[in-house]
Amino acid sequence: MGSEEEAPLLSPAVEGCPGCAMDRRKASSKGRIPYREFFFVGVTTLASSLPITCLFPFLYFMIRDFHIAKTEEDIGYYAGFLAASYMVGRAFAAIFWGIIADRIGRKPVIAFSIFSVVIFNLLFGLSTSYWMAITTRLVLGALNGLLAPIKAYCVEVCQTKHQALGLSVVNTAWGLGLIVGPTLGGFLAQPTEKYPDIFSKDSTFGRFPYLLPCLSVSSFAAIVLIGCMWLPETIHKHKVPEKDMKTAKALSSEEGYCDSPGKKSLLQNRPWMSTLLPYCFFGLHDTAYSEILSLWAVSDRKYGGLSFSTEDLGEVLAIAGASLLVYQLIIYSWVHKILGTVNSSRIASAVSILVLATYPFMTYLYGVKLLIALYSAAMMKSALAITASTGVCLLQNNAVSQAQRGTANGIATTAMSLFKAIAPVGAGALFSWAQKRQDATFLPGDQVVFVVLNLVQLLGLISTFEPFLVLRTLPE
Repeated sequence: MGSEEEAPLLSPAVEGCPGCAMDRRKASSKGRIPYREFFFVGVTTLASSLPITCLFPFLYFMIRDFHIAKTEEDIGYYAGFLAASYMVGRAFAAIFWGIIADRIGRKPVIAFSIFSVVIFNLLFGLSTSYWMAITTRLVLGALNGLLAPIKAYCVEVCQTKHQALGLSVVNTAWGLGLIVGPTLGGFLAQPTEKYPDIFSKDSTFGRFPYLLPCLSVSSFAAIVLIGCMWLPETIHKHKVPEKDMKTAKALSSEEGYCDSPGKKSLLQNRPWMSTLLPYCFFGLHDTAYSEILSLWAVSDRKYGGLSFSTEDLGEVLAIAGASLLVYQLIIYSWVHKILGTVNSSRIASAVSILVLATYPFMTYLYGVKLLIALYSAAMMKSALAITASTGVCLLQNNAVSQAQRGTANGIATTAMSLFKAIAPVGAGALFSWAQKRQDATFLPGDQVVFVVLNLVQLLGLISTFEPFLVLRTLPE
């Protein structure tokens, strides 16, 4: 014994309990991967993550059009607060949605979160002022509570040996959304300037130049919302008998199986608590990197940027997104099998530092050489980020019982959101400051930006080692 599918049934299935129905389905699957459930998990996560970064390519121009920044160098400062507003909203509400998901089910929270994307992301595209844009993003972040229940859901619809793949689907879809979102923003923002033969300046898209990418994301989310009707629920709607709880605890201790029905205070759960630090550092780094990449690529070369258009940036992000999908489908399971949960996160984080160190030198490249360097670095960076975060998420979800999984992921999401709220503000302020010190002797211009990003990644790497990370026996 040692896998979920081989564990004996602890008690007779309760009629009408969705959790028992899911257990029966997993027991009769004969070890097959639940592709249909993973597909739903993937597209739902993608729909939820697209709004987070779809604004990055046009954020610079949106702030400029709001006429709130006094100088061009100050645009990054205001862009940081707008980008952070989503994470601030999510930080306030994530624990609440995690608790609700544990009490009434994963499916209702997932569906409501997608519904909030449909409405409030569309309203963001219709923003006519800086404060309207911040308000819609803040509310969207507060109402979109998907991340906590979807991580719990993906490990509950599959057997233990497929949990790494399930969390990889979530993290890859999330990462893909963080890449595809800016791609949509880059290609579809300001359509009357890019596609004047299709979109007239007197049309709605002429009045609202940033509506089209938001409308596209909301339309996709509406389709996913309809698909949520067929999502099976996974939580148990009944109490587990005391004798079965003792049996489950014995099995958990003997076999290293962590999803027992017994409850333990999350604050006393050291293995779970210790995963929060690397989870937050990796989240902080990834968000800051996404914003810095977009601001740096479109800023003028005289400020240390690449003078890319939004279309150029969209192409880079599209290629990175495509490579990420290939990596998840073909390569990641092999990497996890060979390296294991913890080592894969550590190695990916270390290699990521080396890749990011090459970015400042790309400002000296032009033409094909620049594109090859940037494409290669962006593809590697996205794959490494997913590998590092997936390992930490797997440790988190295996360290708690199903009854606490939604709440645990909600707390983790809140902590990570606080860090991610700091990321855009800090990254925007850092970027604006760096643009004003192009002639500095030590780390001039964009060099200091990427050094700071690497310091954050280094802190995340250090936190994956003892004594910061407390390990327990886990199924690899």
